[in-house]
Amino acid sequence: MREATLPTCPKTPGPKNEAMGGWIFRPLARILQKAGWWIGECIWKQEARFRGIELSPRVSFRGRPCLARAPGSRIVLGEGVCLNSSLRSNPLGCSRPATIRTLFPGAEIWLGPRSGLSAAVLCAARSIVVGEGTLIGAEAMIFDTDFHVANSEGIWTLAGPEHAQPVTLGRNVFVGARAIILKGVTIGDGAVIGAGAVVTRDVPPHHVAVGNPVRIQPRNRLL
Repeated sequence: MREATLPTCPKTPGPKNEAMGGWIFRPLARILQKAGWWIGECIWKQEARFRGIELSPRVSFRGRPCLARAPGSRIVLGEGVCLNSSLRSNPLGCSRPATIRTLFPGAEIWLGPRSGLSAAVLCAARSIVVGEGTLIGAEAMIFDTDFHVANSEGIWTLAGPEHAQPVTLGRNVFVGARAIILKGVTIGDGAVIGAGAVVTRDVPPHHVAVGNPVRIQPRNRLL
């Protein structure tokens, strides 16, 4: 009588094979990723120009940003600006595209040279200016408007540009992930906005703003 034979499990690759596979596929994945970014970037820059966005040399799109310009308004991306929108373009992962939007004629958004944002939102009814070298972290939001205003009867209506107050970020500011900067705020050069902070008042140069409600203190106290 023949003995029954048990099915054998397929051999799993050993450490040597895994290392060899990683050595081959990781560089290949990086090459394909960069190639995809480059091809997409060419298309997305053309789309941005078609929408009237002003692009300076060496602007970089990693993933397709959401750029919306109201007629008669301006969106200007300075030299070397980087917009991260794709999932793998940021160590935290981008869950949404970088979004830059003007709402009314005469509104403007200026991103200074070498500034950058990852999955962040800038929305202007009047003016948002971002200084040179400023970095805006994942899913941060910057508005110069409340978007809605109650009329004399208490009914909420769309807030026009007359209700907006300009927002200015100085040079080399760092805005942490999911921070919110509201209308009328000026952030001084070299300031740091902590992750999740809600900023409703001015932050002096080289100060740190953290928490909600925001607390402000000199940077040197944290060193």
